[in-house]
Order: sequence, then structure tokens, then C-alpha cells
Amino acid sequence: MPSSSVVTGEFEAQRSYLIAVAYRMLGNRSEAEDAVQEAWLRYAAHHDEIRDVRGWLTTVTARICLDQLNSARVRRTAYPGQWLPAYLVAPDADPADHAELADQVSVALLVVLEKLSPEQRVALVLHDAFAVPFEEVAAVLDTTVATARQHASRARKAVAAGGVRHTAGLAEQRKVLEAFLTAASSGDMRTLAAVLAPDVVAVSDGGGVVRSALQPVYGADKVARFYVGLLTRKLAGITDMEVTPVLVNGAAALLVRGTRTDGARLLAVITVAVDEGRITGVFNQQNPEKLVLGDL
Repeated sequence: MPSSSVVTGEFEAQRSYLIAVAYRMLGNRSEAEDAVQEAWLRYAAHHDEIRDVRGWLTTVTARICLDQLNSARVRRTAYPGQWLPAYLVAPDADPADHAELADQVSVALLVVLEKLSPEQRVALVLHDAFAVPFEEVAAVLDTTVATARQHASRARKAVAAGGVRHTAGLAEQRKVLEAFLTAASSGDMRTLAAVLAPDVVAVSDGGGVVRSALQPVYGADKVARFYVGLLTRKLAGITDMEVTPVLVNGAAALLVRGTRTDGARLLAVITVAVDEGRITGVFNQQNPEKLVLGDL
């Protein structure tokens, strides 16, 4: 029988991988960590029976996430306004200082994944993102291999049809987001329109905790006017504002802090999807329960 330190070590070697799996499925870092912790408890209780540690833990973590997704569907039906994933916010720094960025998933993709059924999401994440064989995916979903393949296929089609285009690397994201900030802050509608795709969509999530747009804003003109209003401080009477470049899930973003005339604090993190030099999606997270700011 292996010692407790060996068992712990075997699990810890898989923790970051398991959190990556769970986060893609759940779109919430704390929920992902909770799911992985539950997997650890099950692993500690059954480690003597396990031969393939990673395979076993992947299956167990995925099943835990599947249960949470099914439960979340009920909760999010009553969610006030638009839903965005919880943001992992970090200081903006040289990519060399963030070797983990390549393994992070964009907010744009998480928004699309949220539209899938739990079974589709699990199948797509396991097979396409982590190369889990369909035989194992089927075991997680308690279905046949053919059905597991069908779930993944439908998920791919949904992502392709409903996704916000996001192909730019970090350097291009920074450049476009800087142009967006400069134009919106100065009220330069012409320049702002030049960095917004005609079919751009803006989504805000206040979670019913703070005031935010309850519906998506579509089209370059309406999105431009919305953010000019925000960043020129005309929206909601913001008396002081500080905008700081940050990273969200490894992508360029803006941390906006300020104070409203009624004394309430403004805290928002804006990240974007960029394709061919233009912003195709703006994702404005204002729900403080979904903003993990760390040392910022």
C-alpha cells in the first residue's frame, strides 16, 4: 500500500490538469477547484483500486462537472440579465512571465460553451480539448460511443455557428484594445467604428448585484455609443475613473474602477474578441462575485 505522501503526490501531479478540464466545463474557477477537491476525496478513498491515475481522475472530475452543469442549468434559467463566466484577472505583463497563458481558454469560447447542453459540453471538452477517447467520454456520460460522438459533433457545429470570432494573438489584442480605449475615452466615434466589426456584440453581466445592460448590444453603432457613454463618464454619472490594462484568461482586457455620483463603486473588467484587426465581441463583467482580482 503506498504511503499517504505518495498518494497525495500522485494527485497533486494531476491537479492543474484537472482544474483546466473542470474550468472549461464550468466556466468558474472556484467551482472548478471545488470539483477537483471532490475528485481528490474520492481518489483518496479508492486509490488502491486505481491503475490509470489520470484516466480515473479525468472521468471522476468530468462526472462531477456534469452533475454541476445539470444543476446550473436550473439556476441560470433564473439568472438576472446576461451570464458571463467568472474572470481570472491578472496583471498585464510580458508573455514570457505567463507561460500558462497558452493553456487558458478565452471568454468568447466559454460564452459559446455555455449555450451547449451539459452532455455536448462535456463531450467536446474531453475529446477535442483533452484528447480523451470516445469510449471514455461515453463512460462519463453513461451512454454509447455513437451517442458520445454525436454529442461532440453537435457541439462543434454549435460552436462554429454561434461563436464570436476570436483569432488574434495577445499582441494584436493589446493593440486593438488600446485603440478602442483611446477612441471611446475621447468620444471619437469614427475611430471607434473602425475598430468594431459591423456585427460586433457587447454583453454585460451584473448578476443582479450591480446595474448593467440586461440584454446584449448588437452592431457597431450601438456598441460604440454604449462604451463612449461609459468611458467618457457620461453613463451613470461616474465622478472618477481609473482604467488599467490587465489579462483575463490570458487575453487582453481593461480593469475599470470608479465612483458613481450616488457613492456606489464601479468595478468592471472588459475583455474583447478580435478577428482581422476588429473587435467582434465585448464582454463586460461587473458581477463582483465573478471577479478574482488577486493583487490588482
